[in-house]
Amino acid sequence: MLRFDIVTLFPELFSGFLTTSFVGRAIQRGILQIKFQSLRQFGKGRHQSVDDTPYGGGSGMVMRVDTLVEAMEAFDERYTPEERAYRVLLTPQGGLLTQHTVGSLVQKNAIMLICGRYEGFDDRVRDFVDEEISIGDFVMTGGEVAAMTIIEASVRLLPGVLHNADSIRYESHGSESRGLLEYPQFTRPLDFRGKSVPQVLLSGNHQSIEEWRRAESVHRTRTRRPDLWKRYQQRASSLTDKPFSRNRS
Repeated sequence: MLRFDIVTLFPELFSGFLTTSFVGRAIQRGILQIKFQSLRQFGKGRHQSVDDTPYGGGSGMVMRVDTLVEAMEAFDERYTPEERAYRVLLTPQGGLLTQHTVGSLVQKNAIMLICGRYEGFDDRVRDFVDEEISIGDFVMTGGEVAAMTIIEASVRLLPGVLHNADSIRYESHGSESRGLLEYPQFTRPLDFRGKSVPQVLLSGNHQSIEEWRRAESVHRTRTRRPDLWKRYQQRASSLTDKPFSRNRS
């Protein structure tokens, strides 16, 4: 079973997310468990404040380190030392989330996701976490959407969650993609407003279909994600195989 412990100021933001699609099904089947710890419970003063003005001046409010750490420790108190979660701080300054990162997190079995709000965290909180993760080079109001992103990406890797396990292996960033983006896919109708399904997909020739898909994956990666294409070429050049560069047809 995979467990997520969520530290957040707004647990209610997750209500719809946890009851729909395969995330909800995973919870019902008992292979996914998600628990919450409200930061407000550890707020300070009459108004249970979780943030304060930054030392040295500046705009916005900064989340207090004592509130954050006390919330994390409250989670730890529920478990034995062996059951305690791997702590992940969700921050735009963290390492970029990738499929490899997701796979590594799933191996932890229990992950604590710390969601911020406002201007940011008191920097001392970084000394109390195991890893910092960002879902992209942009800034949001809080870390809750980032937490949902990690949860959904992780749940997809659990055995039995998806009806077709091969869809995980061969899609973009999957284990069998070799670092290439996924090929284009089509379904009915055959023709739509002058746009038709490629004839090769209707040929019944499995070898031709695979070659076409491979060429399309290469083309999409090279044109849409030059960074992935460069990485693919570097990896391929270190092996006996040459990078695949078949012309598209």
